[in-house]
Amino acid sequence: MPRLSRVAVLLVAVPLALSACKKKPAAVEPEPQIPTTTATPPSTNNTADDDAARLAAAEAVRKAIEAARSALLETIFYDYDSDELRSDARATLDAKLRVLNANPSLRIRIEGHCDERGTDQYNLALGRRRAAQAKQYLLDRGIDASRIETVSYGRERPVVQGSTEEAFAQNRRGEFQIIAGGDELKAP
Repeated sequence: MPRLSRVAVLLVAVPLALSACKKKPAAVEPEPQIPTTTATPPSTNNTADDDAARLAAAEAVRKAIEAARSALLETIFYDYDSDELRSDARATLDAKLRVLNANPSLRIRIEGHCDERGTDQYNLALGRRRAAQAKQYLLDRGIDASRIETVSYGRERPVVQGSTEEAFAQNRRGEFQIIAGGDELKAP
């Protein structure tokens, strides 16, 4: 029996001794607290800035497209009894060139108009020559002929009524219409 009591003592003493040798867990210090602020987090500010930038960019594109459409539709004017392009008409046609080059599917019609002086037959021929001169200017600068139609209205469609030089000057004109591709217009 003494042997049995030794075994019993060992069975009790060994676990006690082992538990006494165990390391105590280190005390856990609380993590330092970072003060919070009420300011909007940077990611939210960036989103607002990104939205504002996108809106500004979209508005700039819209304005550029509107300016391109306006340039394309701008009227040119002619001197009395002439189909020669004036310098202001050439500058206007140069602006149209930029829009036409940026929009290869765009097709236009050039309408030749005259004032009320002269016969119907004479004015129809003059209006045709005026439209043809504007078309030729664009063709000479690389625009394909299939993209431009011409028509003459002679004196049939005055923009200003009256028999004054001011009215005549406004009626001697070339007008431009978009006949295809205007829905996808891009700014140059």
